[in-house]
Amino acid sequence: MSTKVARGRRAARPGLRYTVSAASAQAHLFAVTLQIDRPAKNQRLSLPVWIPGSYLVREFSQHLQNLSARQGNRSVDLKQLDKHRWQVRCEASQPLELRYEVYAFDASVRTAFLDATRGFFNATSLCLQVLGQEDQPHALEIEVGTATQGWQVATGLSPHRVDADGFGHYHAQNYDELADCPVEMGRFWSGQFTAAGVEHRFVVSGAGAWMDGARLLEDARRICETQIAFWHGDQDGEKPPFDRYVFMLYASGDGYGGLEHRNSTALICQRSDLPRQRAPVEKPASLKATDGYTTLLGLISHEYFHTWNVKRLRPAEFARYDYSTENHTELLWFFEGFTSYYDDLMLRRAGLIDEATYLQLVAKTINQVRQTPGRLVQTVAQASFDAWVKYYRVGENTPNATVSYYTKGALVALCLDLTLRAEGHSSLDAVMRELWQRCKGGPMRESDLLRALKRLGGRGFDKDIAAWVHSTEELPLPSLLQDTGVKVTHEKAPLAQQLGLRVAEANGSVVLKTVLRGGAAEAAGMAPGDEWIGIEMPAPKRDGVPEAWRIHKLDEVADLRGVQARLTALVSRDRRLLRCPLDWPAESQTVRLAVGDGVRLAPWLQE
Repeated sequence: MSTKVARGRRAARPGLRYTVSAASAQAHLFAVTLQIDRPAKNQRLSLPVWIPGSYLVREFSQHLQNLSARQGNRSVDLKQLDKHRWQVRCEASQPLELRYEVYAFDASVRTAFLDATRGFFNATSLCLQVLGQEDQPHALEIEVGTATQGWQVATGLSPHRVDADGFGHYHAQNYDELADCPVEMGRFWSGQFTAAGVEHRFVVSGAGAWMDGARLLEDARRICETQIAFWHGDQDGEKPPFDRYVFMLYASGDGYGGLEHRNSTALICQRSDLPRQRAPVEKPASLKATDGYTTLLGLISHEYFHTWNVKRLRPAEFARYDYSTENHTELLWFFEGFTSYYDDLMLRRAGLIDEATYLQLVAKTINQVRQTPGRLVQTVAQASFDAWVKYYRVGENTPNATVSYYTKGALVALCLDLTLRAEGHSSLDAVMRELWQRCKGGPMRESDLLRALKRLGGRGFDKDIAAWVHSTEELPLPSLLQDTGVKVTHEKAPLAQQLGLRVAEANGSVVLKTVLRGGAAEAAGMAPGDEWIGIEMPAPKRDGVPEAWRIHKLDEVADLRGVQARLTALVSRDRRLLRCPLDWPAESQTVRLAVGDGVRLAPWLQE
C-alpha cells in the first residue's frame, strides 16, 4: 500500500498514544493499547459514561475487559476505584503501557461496532481518559489486520501518517477532539463534493449497488451550501469553522438516527431510504413528506446544522464536558428544537422540497405535540433538564409525563420566526446569526437569546419565552400561520388517537403500547401491555343476547361498533380476561396545512 503523510503539521509526537485494532471480528472485540510517556505516580484513568449529543448515562465501561498495565518489562497493579475509574500503581514519568479489549456490537451511532463486514467506534467507548492530561495532544493509530484487509477508514481526525485506505496515525489536540471524531471502517461506498470551498466526504456502509450516489452527493451539497450561506453569507471573509467535513452513513435493514460532531456526523438510515439509480430517460420523482429519502435528507440537514448550533454555539453548561456524570441544561429546546425547525426549512430553501411538502412536515410536528398529553404536564425547559431521566428512558408513560424538546422546541422557533416577521423588524435567521457573533460561536445562555431578540425584534420577548418555554400554555400557532397566509384546516384523526392509544399490531394481535392521559381508553381502565382481543356489544332487543367479536387489527373496532355509543373491550392482562366498558369518544381532529390561495411564502421559506 502507498503511504501518504499529512503536510503542514510537524508537531512533536504526542505523549498519549492509542493503538486500535480488530482483535476478533467474530467475537466483536477491539484491542486497544494506550501508551503514556509521562504518567503521574499512581496514575488514574477513566472511561466516559456518556457521549455528548446523546443525553443518557450509558456506562460504556461495561464492555471493557482484560485491562492490564506494564512499565518496562514488569507488570504493575491496577485497582478499580468505581464503575468507570481505575488507578495504576506506577512510578511517575516512566513510560506506562495499558492493554485491554472492548466488546463492540452496538450498531447505533453512540458506541462501537465490529463484525466481519464493518467497524465503527467513538473514542468515548474505546479510549480511556488519562486524568490530569486531558488537554495534552493525543494520537490514535488505527492498525490494519487480517480481519480488516481491504477495508477503508473515514474519520474527521487530522491524519498524520496514513496509507491510501486511511489506516495509520491521526492526531488530536486534546481528549475532547479525540472524543468528537468517530471512526468508520469497512468496504464502504465513498464520494466527495465541495461546498463553499470546503471539501466534504460522504461514505455509506451497507448500501446496495443500486444506490444513486451522485444524487445523494448533489442533494447533500445543496444542503451544505445553503447552511453555510445561512451562517456566514453576509459576513465578509468569514468561513465555516472547519476545513473539511465527513458524513458517515450506515444503511441498515431497520434503523434511524444521527449524532453530531465538530467536523463530521454519524448517521443511520433504513436501506430502503437511499435514492435509487434510474434509467437515463427517467427523472427523479418529486419528494413527498412521506418519502424515506426526504426523512434521510432531513437527518443530514439536522446533523449538519448542529455543526454550528450545539457543537460551537452551545449551552454554557457545556463549555467543558464532564464525561463522568450527567451534564444538565434547560436549553435543549433551543439547541435541538431550533435545529429541528431549521432542518426541514433548509431542505425547502435548498430547493429539495416544495412548499406543500414543507407544510406537511410542519403539520406532522404540530400533530405530534398535540398528541402528547405530557405537554400539559411539563414545560419544554423542564423536559430539556430531565432528558437524562425521561426523554432517553422511554416507557409506556413517557408521552403522558414529558414533551419532546425536539418537536415543541421546533414549534417555539416557528412561533418566534413568524412573530418577528409579522412585526416587521427582523427574523429568526437574523437572531441566530446575531447569537453566533455575540457569543463568538461559543457558550451561551437564555439571557443571550433574550438580548438578541430585544435588539433585533424592537421589543422584549421575555413574556413570550416565559409562556412558550417556561409554562405549559398552548402555542399560538394557528393564528400566526393564518396571518402568514397558511391555510389551517382539520381532518379526522386516526382511530388510535381518537381512543387515546398507541398500539402495536402484528400477526393478528393488537397490543397496547401506551394509554394516553385523559383518553377514552384510560377511562375504560385499559392499560399498557393489554392485548385487545375483541369487543362485546350490548344485547339487541330482539333476543337479549349480547354479541362478541374477535378483532385482529384496531380499525375493526370502528367497523364492528356500528353506531353504538358504548361497548365493552375484551382484553387479556397477565393471562386474565377483563371487560373494560368503553364510551366512544367524540371525534378528534388533526391539523392540516396548505398554502392559501394566491399566497406566496417566499420571504419565510426561501431566504
